[in-house]
Amino acid sequence: MSLALMKMWFALGAMGLMFIAVAAIYMSRYKCKNAFLKAGVSSLAYACMLISGLIVIIVVFSGPVNE
Repeated sequence: MSLALMKMWFALGAMGLMFIAVAAIYMSRYKCKNAFLKAGVSSLAYACMLISGLIVIIVVFSGPVNE
């Protein structure tokens, strides 16, 4: 697998984590009634967003791939 293809898959994984984060924030704000569950789900969402942001920064700032 080429480096460019691996970077593409990491970027797609980061977008998937962002989607999970959005869904989790929606669930924690509008669907959860329990305070502990709400805090856990929102913590998961913010962790997913942080990880996806770091992945995107690494992929973008690693530069173009010479092929």
